[in-house]
Amino acid sequence: MKNKTISSRTAKPLRVLDRAAVERAATADPDAQPLSTADLSRMKRTPQAKIIRRALQLTQEEFAVRYHIPLGTLRDWEQGRAEPDQPTRAYLTLIARDPQRINHMLNRKLG
Repeated sequence: MKNKTISSRTAKPLRVLDRAAVERAATADPDAQPLSTADLSRMKRTPQAKIIRRALQLTQEEFAVRYHIPLGTLRDWEQGRAEPDQPTRAYLTLIARDPQRINHMLNRKLG
């Protein structure tokens, strides 16, 4: 079987754009306009608990059981209805840094 040539034209090397040229090109594109302050204020930040849970590939139920967090509370955090307080954010940070150790500490069998 022969290889077919799609085009006899040789590819032109890509031209390198400086930062100013990239900015000009981006602002000239009507579909890629920068976000306004109003746009940013309407956007919701992805809750940290959801990011951690997804990185661990756990369902909400599995994450709640494993880390002793009420399921309703976890759902409220993930849907932006409530925010974790500072001690809870510290707890979520520990889970993110070493999920296996936290799981082991909370769920080991004693005796």
